[in-house]
Amino acid sequence: MDPLDEVFAAMRVEQALHARLEATAPWGLHTRRIDGTTRFGLMLRGRAWLSIDGAEPVQLAEGDCFFIPQGAAYTLQDELGSPTINCVDAVRNSVDGVVVIGDKDEGGRNEKDRATLLSGWFHVDPHGARPLFELLPPLLHVRMDDARTRMLQSSLQLLALETSQPGLGSGLIVSRLADILFAQAVRAHVQSLATDGATGWLAALADHKIGATLRLVHRDLAAGWTVESMAVAAGMSRSAFAQRFRDKVGRPPLDYLAHWRMFRAQGMLRHSEQALAVISAAVGYESEAAFNKAFKRRTGVSPGLYRRQAKQAVAEAS
Repeated sequence: MDPLDEVFAAMRVEQALHARLEATAPWGLHTRRIDGTTRFGLMLRGRAWLSIDGAEPVQLAEGDCFFIPQGAAYTLQDELGSPTINCVDAVRNSVDGVVVIGDKDEGGRNEKDRATLLSGWFHVDPHGARPLFELLPPLLHVRMDDARTRMLQSSLQLLALETSQPGLGSGLIVSRLADILFAQAVRAHVQSLATDGATGWLAALADHKIGATLRLVHRDLAAGWTVESMAVAAGMSRSAFAQRFRDKVGRPPLDYLAHWRMFRAQGMLRHSEQALAVISAAVGYESEAAFNKAFKRRTGVSPGLYRRQAKQAVAEAS
C-alpha cells in the first residue's frame, strides 16, 4: 500500500457542509475555527483574498483551490480591509445551498466586481489523519497555472458542475470529489518538496530512492525488514542508506517501521473486531505477547484497553 493511500484510507473523510458563494464587491466573509475538520475552497470566478492567522494573505485567482487541513479560522474578501460578515449568518440565509453576499445593487456593476466560490468542510478521523496533518502547512494553496496541478482540472470542473446543478446524492458526490481534490492537493505539495531540499516524511516520499523504499515497506509492513534489506531495496550501501533515510525522514529506519506498524495496528483496533493475534501478525510481530509489549511501550496502554477506549469514545460521540 502506498503510504499516502494508507493515511487517506485511515482518515475516513466524511462530508459535513458545502455551499456556493456568489459575491459582489465590496464583500467579505469570516469563519470560526472548527477542530477536526478540513476546510476547502475553489475559486470558480473572479478573485479574492484569503487570510488565516499566522500567515500572509494569499490572493486567489479563478481556478485556484485551497485546503486548510486543521480547521483554522479564515477570512475571504474581495479586497483586504473590506467589511466581513459571519459565515454562520450567511449560510443561515442561503437558498438551496447558494449564499449571496456583498453589494445588492446590481446597477453599474461589471464582471470584475463579481466572484463565485465553492467552499465547505469535511470531518476526518483525527487519529487516522494525524500522521499527515502534523506535517502539512496550515494552508495548501494550489494554483491552476502550475504545471504540477493540471490534473486537478477535471475534478474541479466536476465539483463546480455538481454544486451548480445539484441532484440526488449531491452531498455524497461533493464529499467524494472534495476528498479527491484534497489528495491531489497533497500530492502537488509533496511534488513541490522534491525541488526545495525539504526534509520530513512527505519530502522523503518525493525522494527517488527513499520514497521507493518507503512504498515497498508500506506494501508489506509484516515483512522482516532490516536496515540491510531496506538498503538493498534502495540500491544503496547500508551506511549510506541509514544516513540518507535519517536525514530525509527525521528518524532511523527501524524506528520509522515500528511507528507505522503501531499506526496500522491502532486503525485495526479501532475499526475491526479482529483478534489481537491476527492484528499482531498483520503488522509484523511473531507473537501476541511481543505485540502487546511494543504497543504499550509506544502508546502507554495495552491493545485491549486501547480498543475499549476507542469504542467508548465513539459511543459517547454518537
